[in-house]
Amino acid sequence: MFHLAKGLYDNWNKKEQYSVLILGLDNAGKTTFLEKTKSIFNPATKVTPPERILPTVGQNVSTISINPKVNLKFWDVGGQDSLRELWENYYSQCHGIVFVIDSCDKDRLLECQKVLTKIVTNDLIENIPILMLANKQDMEIETKLEVQDIKEIFNPIAEHLSARDSRVLPISAITGDGIKEAIDWLWVRLVRNKKNRAPLYK
Repeated sequence: MFHLAKGLYDNWNKKEQYSVLILGLDNAGKTTFLEKTKSIFNPATKVTPPERILPTVGQNVSTISINPKVNLKFWDVGGQDSLRELWENYYSQCHGIVFVIDSCDKDRLLECQKVLTKIVTNDLIENIPILMLANKQDMEIETKLEVQDIKEIFNPIAEHLSARDSRVLPISAITGDGIKEAIDWLWVRLVRNKKNRAPLYK
């Protein structure tokens, strides 16, 4: 009887863990976003300051405690063209995708659109939440696109997302503006979607 009670207690106290891919073109601010997220949700965690962040070759992995019942394990994967073919290796095990967009880089928006279309049309990520983050909203430059501009650019992709939760939100990975709201939106959708993608229990 003791072993049964202990087993039930242990299971009750395990956290749901959801794996989240952070994707996007190189220099979009993916690693800076992850480091700022860590500092917001787990302030005691050591983070790398923005000026010391280098382009990701491979992956950065961090687990963040959202609340007593939920952990998010983030996989920040390199966005260089030569690394994007590796992204598909992660799809079957992930619970959600964060796609980071550089709001100030108009010249690469078409490339960004093509890359995101390739992601959302992959059968391996069917029915998982996708959060698009319009990063660098703190920048005061003429070429910066507002969130509404980015939504219009990516609206043609939305038809592929009809069965999934998806959203475009503004953030600054440098100042942290919008990040808590973005993560709060994301984890609620991950928990809601656990019938389609069951979490791990840690």
